[in-house]
Amino acid sequence: MTGVVPTDPTAPTDDDAAELVAQLRELAGADPAEVRQVVAEVLGALDRAAGGALRDHLPAAVRADDGLDIARN
Repeated sequence: MTGVVPTDPTAPTDDDAAELVAQLRELAGADPAEVRQVVAEVLGALDRAAGGALRDHLPAAVRADDGLDIARN
């Protein structure tokens, strides 16, 4: 059978990324420290969900800022 393969309706799109960026910018305008905390928590949760593999793909400065550069348990 030929044809177009349907895309995953739950897959993130560029529009989703743009919306997330807009929301973070809105938060940052109100309180940059709060946004930094939220981002740190999200990155930490994503890293835990990935079994610690996410930290290997982040720049060293981001890992340090978010506490992801500590020794793995």
